Amino acid sequence: MLAPLLFVWPLSIAFTHYFANNVANYPYDQALREHVAAIARQVKLVNGKPVLTLPASARALLRADETDSVYFHVVTRDGKFLAGDKDLPIPAQFTEKSAIPGEIYLRDAEFNGQDLRFAYTYLAETEMPKERWIVVEVAETTEKRNQLANKIVASVILPQFIIIPLAVMLVWFGLSRGLRPLTRLRKTIETRDPGDLSPIATRRVPEELEPLVEAFNEMLERMKKNVEAQQRFVADAAHQLRTPLTGLKTQAQFAIRESDPEALRHAMRQIATGVDRAGRLVNQLLTLARTEGGGEPAQQRHEPLDLALLIREVVEDWVMLAIEKGIDLGYESEGPAMIMGNVFLLRELARNLVDNALRYTPTGGHVTCRVLHNASTVVLEVEDDGVGISEDQAELVFERFYRVDDATTEGSGLGLAIVQEIAMQHDSKASLRPNPVGLGATARVVFAAWYPPPPPLPPPDDFSELYRQSPPLGP
Repeated sequence: MLAPLLFVWPLSIAFTHYFANNVANYPYDQALREHVAAIARQVKLVNGKPVLTLPASARALLRADETDSVYFHVVTRDGKFLAGDKDLPIPAQFTEKSAIPGEIYLRDAEFNGQDLRFAYTYLAETEMPKERWIVVEVAETTEKRNQLANKIVASVILPQFIIIPLAVMLVWFGLSRGLRPLTRLRKTIETRDPGDLSPIATRRVPEELEPLVEAFNEMLERMKKNVEAQQRFVADAAHQLRTPLTGLKTQAQFAIRESDPEALRHAMRQIATGVDRAGRLVNQLLTLARTEGGGEPAQQRHEPLDLALLIREVVEDWVMLAIEKGIDLGYESEGPAMIMGNVFLLRELARNLVDNALRYTPTGGHVTCRVLHNASTVVLEVEDDGVGISEDQAELVFERFYRVDDATTEGSGLGLAIVQEIAMQHDSKASLRPNPVGLGATARVVFAAWYPPPPPLPPPDDFSELYRQSPPLGP
């Protein structure tokens, strides 16, 4: 703040000096006008010729100023001297084009190296040509004016030498105290342990900083949830990967010791199966990590899409596997069903639902994917007639690594957790309930329907179209 003050201070002095000169000129200009008026009253025009009757006492009174020198003269407008001080400068021509006799005018000039202030007026008879007008001028030096202006400037500037340093000290003191809570908050954040994500107390925080601290605490809360999710994910992933890796190691050690070709081939098949299972687990873990972390920018973008067409493409991808397992995989829809969503994530959601249904449906069973829609919602259902599910397990199956029956089916328990995460990113929620019409279960996800915005009304092509759209003005 010192830099602006140092810049404004000289400007303040310049403006003060300008206005002080104006104030100082006013009373002395009035005195000059009175002198001119007094001398003008002593000049008489007789047949167009001036006659000056200025007594010696009046001249002495005019010269009585102890500070400034006072001069006067009486001349014609064309510069002919009549009376007074001959050395007093006469302008080449007077500037008032519309001068009025009797009016008093002011001007500045220089005489003997001194600045002079002039007051003058014109004397004339009716119909007298301007060249013969009589000019009465009184001039004085500007010493008193300068002294008064300097006193005014000093009376204003001198207190500033006290007020401005005092103001600087007060501002410095006020800013120091005002910024002390911010400094304390900065030190609190700097001294925090890197792993401390607890909220910052707002008890001693100034009112202006409370929104900032609250926003920072909200960010810490989000970071805490993300860190907890990552820690939980790492712990779960480590636990789930340990089992297939241990099995692979056991099968490999068995194959190394085995000399029977048939037993060796069996061990290798077990190893291949274990690798497939571990690969699927890793892929599902990576998918879950991408959905929880938001994924790449291209995977976060939502756009209008036809869910019925997307589910049909997913069903077509799984038809061959369903045929190999002897399961009737079907698809039903009521036509196009538009929603706003992410193609990549919704395709992953549908794949996990179909895969889960096929895994828990025995040979000869049925799996049906259907898309239903009404004016406000679009519903995705995947129905099977497999082992089914109880009401108690319906909510637990969406937890990570939870499986209904680990003994009879293969899986990691991540498929439905991925489905729920993707549904939440689309402002929805997945559910799994016992099939109301028989065996098995029905998975259901409800999305909001999307409709394109109405096109703007085109402007009328011509005035005839505008006339057709307007109501009649009258009979």
